[in-house]
Amino acid sequence: MRRMKVIIPVLLIVISGGVLAFNKLGKTDDPPGRYEIIMNLVGQILKEGHYQPKTLDDAFSKEVFTKYLKDLDSEKKFLLKSDIQKLSTLSTHIDDELQGAPLDCFNSVNAIIKQRVSEAALLYPAILSQPFDFTKDEKVVLDPDKIDYPADEAARKEAWRKVLKYRTLEKLTDLQEMQAKDKTNAKPKTDAELEAEARAKVKQLYDRYFDRLKNKQDDNDRFSLYVNAITTTMDPHTDFMPPAEKRYFEEQMAGKFFGIGAQLREEDDKIKIASVVTGSPSWKQGQLKANDVILKVAQGDKEPVDITGYTVEDAVKIIRGAKGSTVKLTVKSTDGTVKDIAIVRDEIVLDDTFAKSAIINGQHKIGYIYLPEFYADFQDRNGARSAVDVAKEVQKLKAENVEGIILDLRYNGGGSLQDVVQMAGLFVPDGPIVQVRSRGGDKVVLPDRDKSVQYDGPLAIMVNEYSASASEIMAAAMQDYKRAVIIGSGSTFGKGTVQRMYNLDDFFPSKPEIGALGALKLTVQKFYRANGGSTQLRGVSSDIVLPDPYSEVGEKKDEDALAWDEIPKANFTPWYDPVNVEALKKKSALRVSSSEAFKTMTENISAIKNIDKQESYPLNIQTYKTEQKNNTAALKKYDSVNDKVKELNIASLKTDLDKLGNDTGKVARNKDWLKFRAKDPYLDEAVNVMNDLIVMSYPKMKGKQESN
Repeated sequence: MRRMKVIIPVLLIVISGGVLAFNKLGKTDDPPGRYEIIMNLVGQILKEGHYQPKTLDDAFSKEVFTKYLKDLDSEKKFLLKSDIQKLSTLSTHIDDELQGAPLDCFNSVNAIIKQRVSEAALLYPAILSQPFDFTKDEKVVLDPDKIDYPADEAARKEAWRKVLKYRTLEKLTDLQEMQAKDKTNAKPKTDAELEAEARAKVKQLYDRYFDRLKNKQDDNDRFSLYVNAITTTMDPHTDFMPPAEKRYFEEQMAGKFFGIGAQLREEDDKIKIASVVTGSPSWKQGQLKANDVILKVAQGDKEPVDITGYTVEDAVKIIRGAKGSTVKLTVKSTDGTVKDIAIVRDEIVLDDTFAKSAIINGQHKIGYIYLPEFYADFQDRNGARSAVDVAKEVQKLKAENVEGIILDLRYNGGGSLQDVVQMAGLFVPDGPIVQVRSRGGDKVVLPDRDKSVQYDGPLAIMVNEYSASASEIMAAAMQDYKRAVIIGSGSTFGKGTVQRMYNLDDFFPSKPEIGALGALKLTVQKFYRANGGSTQLRGVSSDIVLPDPYSEVGEKKDEDALAWDEIPKANFTPWYDPVNVEALKKKSALRVSSSEAFKTMTENISAIKNIDKQESYPLNIQTYKTEQKNNTAALKKYDSVNDKVKELNIASLKTDLDKLGNDTGKVARNKDWLKFRAKDPYLDEAVNVMNDLIVMSYPKMKGKQESN
């Protein structure tokens, strides 16, 4: 089963630090190239600036070497065992390359992987040109950790044959099921015809795959992968970002970018226009329409780039650019006409990135705030800030006289440290929110300095295993102060480190022939809760633990993650009305144990884990169908989970609906947003917990009001 890949955003802060002293680049009289410059800068920044640097020695090099080969050939379908043996003589060379030695390891690996990809590109069409015999009792192992690199070319060809046979088997059974369901088909295809169609579909997929490998992925991409194998061996959150990646990251953090204002989708190896944002540059220009296919992208009058086979993310990177610049799209319309459309880029705001609230009506009137990330526009003082926006949402909900507030931080990967400290201060008086320790052991307490409390009513925070970094600081602070009840996974992600962005161009004089160098996102500090415990590795344990399908993710899964530790607790005063977690926990446990939705979910989680234990897969069609039937039956129960949840009465605030106006796209997305939450079993239980908390808080709240 495929796991969701989640990207965890960094916590950005301004830290003090002197300019690093860099070694002379290169060991020869030849001027260093771009790759050598980047390697030397990265090596010295890691050594001089990382919070807890590993020694750059042969042992470190071997770790990087193994990781890089795994990244390049994740399925072990390209490189041969003899390649690994040959290259292993260079496995101790990487630390030398970081200190100015020639890039022998990278250059050698790069040359071999390109050769092997070219060879494999000849294998798959030949294999797929002949029918497969699905009556044979064969099996294939797909987990690369359970197989070795092919011993020779014959073994590699056999490995490809089995994988392609399995992919064809998947397509064939899909086609057979579709045909069986099609009652209008007067002349059904034979199994042989369907098998040929399945092979053709698999070939089409691999045609696109190899086109990306051979024509879209270049030396720069493989070099970036190489440098990231180095940085992530230091720790999982130290990353090298090429210029385009750096810009994309900053745009995501700011919640705005400069582009054309069109949403894209990937379909049949093509990039299509999903919709045009009202009021955007594309909308004003008027020629770009939904379902148009973007064939090429040019920066102004420069040579256009063919984006066939691009992912949406890669296409976005070249369509976006500087404000006021022109991007020229070669577009094929639905009527078949091809034309060039020039659009001047302007600011686009990502509304879906920002805080959003709603009212849940039921036993009590509850406010709900959804925060997808702790965003902050570090390039614009007047740009969006998550703490400011959440304060506005709280104020709006208070005006609606809500009796409690739920803050949803599920899947929130973090963001701005300044904003999480300020946001926590909305709910507690002044006091320490988080402690930060630097490389030298110096500790800094980051406090909320505002004595006022914007909201003092019942508070709950929802988290899951993908809640990371700033989300964990927020949950930990509210838990330490006994201010809120934390509801969700057994623990959060466990990212308790701070990163700073270093622009490599700041350390080397700009030269046109070298070009932009990119940036290094470096781990420089570690977080500690107000109670002294680190959020690193262990995360934050929920007060109310709900069944969690994502129990196999988190910092603990990465062998390069920094360890958990603790420091002395900070001096703080808990909330005057501490949450009675034990009472809430008992009530919730009774509900969850009798909940058909959670019972079904727990059974499904167990079924998924059993399926994931499977190491080999049958290539016999009857055995395959039997397994799929059993797996489908085991997982089908999960489809009915939402049907077993009572629908929440959740609605947007009138002021928010008024802002949407007649923008049909935004109105539709808002309806979907509400619909998804109306049948969410986790939010349903969070509402139940909040109802209990409100009832428990009534006497104390009433007494507080009377004393005032």
